Amino acid sequence: MTDTLLTAADAGLLNCHSCKLLTEVQSGPHAEQHCPRCGSHLHLRKPDSLARTWALVIAAFICYIPANLLPMTSVTSLGNVQEDTIMSGVIYFMQHGEWPIGLVILVASIVVPLTKLFILIYLLITVQRKSQWRPLERTRLYRVTEAIGRWSMTDIYVVTILVALVQLGNLATIEAGIGAIFFGAVVVLTIFAAMTFDPREIWDNMESTNDR
Repeated sequence: MTDTLLTAADAGLLNCHSCKLLTEVQSGPHAEQHCPRCGSHLHLRKPDSLARTWALVIAAFICYIPANLLPMTSVTSLGNVQEDTIMSGVIYFMQHGEWPIGLVILVASIVVPLTKLFILIYLLITVQRKSQWRPLERTRLYRVTEAIGRWSMTDIYVVTILVALVQLGNLATIEAGIGAIFFGAVVVLTIFAAMTFDPREIWDNMESTNDR
């Protein structure tokens, strides 16, 4: 005897993607239904979730390369110009004894974006392959990925603050480099990728198993 997995869809409920309100399925096509609280369109699953997530992940990987190769900041001091990438900035802080700052930048700007991208790829592949391995753990992994993605903006915040504060005319100025634009794009793309992925598709494969 197998346990029956009851989902919201089986119970005749739709979950609003915007405000998370559970709503009873009304007569007529789902695409015509709207959330009674916020007015958003209601769907059983996010439309084209896998295709949209793949597109955003690939675009983030493309932007990640120039984000790490091009300078994040350009410092002009007494006529001398020094440009730093993310990694050279981490090395600079480490060499000058500011290892906590260097470690924060390393984790927030390099480890977190890459980890998030690889986790999203893993989830996409497992869903497409209809994997039934540890759905609860994969769902939790997605939740963690969704929560930590915004912390990648730490490096952008640091650059913004430095550009605003260090404007000393001919003595010293700091300007944001073109790498900051690409890095900001990586962060935004990964945030949207996590938003477009529908973790309920992880459990759809479990439903097909229980129906056998």
